[in-house]
Amino acid sequence: MKKILVSRAIFPDVLERLTRYFEVESNQEDRIFTSAELAAKLADKDGVFIAGDRINEAVLAAAPRLRVAANMAVGYNNFDMEAFNRANVLGTNTPDVLNETTADLGWALMMAAARRMSEGERLLRAGKWDRWSYDMLTGSDVYGSTLGVIGMGRIGQAVARRARGFGMRVVYHNRSRVAAEIERELNAEYLSKPALLAEADHVVLVLPYTAESHHTIGAAELALMKRTATITNIARGGIVDDAALIEALRTRQIGAAGLDVFEGEPKLNPGFLDLPNVVLTPHIGSATEATRRAMANLAADNLIAGLGEGPQAGHPPTPINPDVMARWSR
Repeated sequence: MKKILVSRAIFPDVLERLTRYFEVESNQEDRIFTSAELAAKLADKDGVFIAGDRINEAVLAAAPRLRVAANMAVGYNNFDMEAFNRANVLGTNTPDVLNETTADLGWALMMAAARRMSEGERLLRAGKWDRWSYDMLTGSDVYGSTLGVIGMGRIGQAVARRARGFGMRVVYHNRSRVAAEIERELNAEYLSKPALLAEADHVVLVLPYTAESHHTIGAAELALMKRTATITNIARGGIVDDAALIEALRTRQIGAAGLDVFEGEPKLNPGFLDLPNVVLTPHIGSATEATRRAMANLAADNLIAGLGEGPQAGHPPTPINPDVMARWSR
């Protein structure tokens, strides 16, 4: 029987599914493994169910039997895919099942930032609300404003669709323009990144993290934005230069930010904690039970099928680098 590691705690019923096919070492106590501990645990494993742990060349070198790493996430910047390809290891992810849930959170963060909801709650909790004033916690409108989406993939399109109900103009920037029919459906206009940043009232970042997208938003980009604008990041940490954003928020170069992801998370730059004009959440874009359950089951489907078991044996639903499977039998 093939051996797998489940590197983080998962739903018990998903774990039970995996035990039907494999000898499972599970981490239901949800310890965070060091890179060395993960490598040691993978030394005799054929597959791994991963939820955020980094798998790099050193880990792969210590895992000669490893064939499949199933990531319970749509992003896979925790995988060194060049090393995966060299080692003939299949990586999989969980796209599509979290699109709408993540878009919901993006809107929640954007609206909370625009309407200064975190500031208002802190004021109430501190017992400091004792009067009405014409300029108390005045924010910026969402309805009728311009939404700028950077990264018009599945989640970006879900974000843009919601703008219709708010009577918003939608502009977007992407590595390449989306199909004309998608632009028509979303009533979205393609702009260069500088033009989008200059025109948008609310910018939402939904692009994958790569070496090329590192610090897509830095000091120069923030300087192009309106002083009343908000920026929301539901993509990945590292897409924004957090230090530059802190400075822009501190000096009111832009109005506010909503952030679900951070450079070096779960740590974050402590400069964010002293700012009143930023809404912070701990990477919970996909955090509804239904969505997380769908992600876990898709990751399990990928692992089972990738290791040649179950009704989809040999045909994992969402492979990242499927070409490696052709090399396994050589």
